[in-house]
Amino acid sequence: MRKTPSGFAVLLSGLLLGIALVATAAEPVAQGKTATAVFAGGCFWCMVHPFDELPGVMSVTSGYTGGHKPNPTYHEVSAGDTGHVEAVQIVYDPQKIRYEKLLDVFWVNVDPLDNGGQFCDRGSTYTSAIFYQDGEQKKLAEQSKAAIEKKLGKTVVTTIRPAATFYPAEDYHQDYYKKNPLRYKYYRYSCGRDQRLEQLWGGKNRE
Repeated sequence: MRKTPSGFAVLLSGLLLGIALVATAAEPVAQGKTATAVFAGGCFWCMVHPFDELPGVMSVTSGYTGGHKPNPTYHEVSAGDTGHVEAVQIVYDPQKIRYEKLLDVFWVNVDPLDNGGQFCDRGSTYTSAIFYQDGEQKKLAEQSKAAIEKKLGKTVVTTIRPAATFYPAEDYHQDYYKKNPLRYKYYRYSCGRDQRLEQLWGGKNRE
């Protein structure tokens, strides 16, 4: 014979159900997905700061990409035999900052007319490039490049390439502008970076 639940059991069951509902309602909303952008603009020390403090940017990492040597070292990349370029990998929240904004910041921090390097840093290791992660980034990068060519009235040599494995650089290269602020500023100036950016873009470039 089936027993009828006691009043206490019914009350306890109701309480447990209420707690479960409250707990479910209190669960945090899932965080939005992050996205990644990779740009090469010469010395990676100088490409971190322009993105690092933008609202929506979560991290900026200096590293190497685009080449054929797995896990390259700084000295190997600098020798020019790995095929890699110095680059930065940006992890960002696309709900807070758009890829188009990152492209805008990229362009005003490079010399897109120089196909031999960037500023005082010469060679293929220091050439400028945009590494797209998907078809949408590729389309936006191509549109922005066309707009820059129209603005400058000259051929933009910055390449647009599919993303490749990104290898973070050694620890001492990360956040160099924070760790060595005086050396960083001196390097930018002595390399002619700030002067050339001012010539190209006026006061729009950022350190």
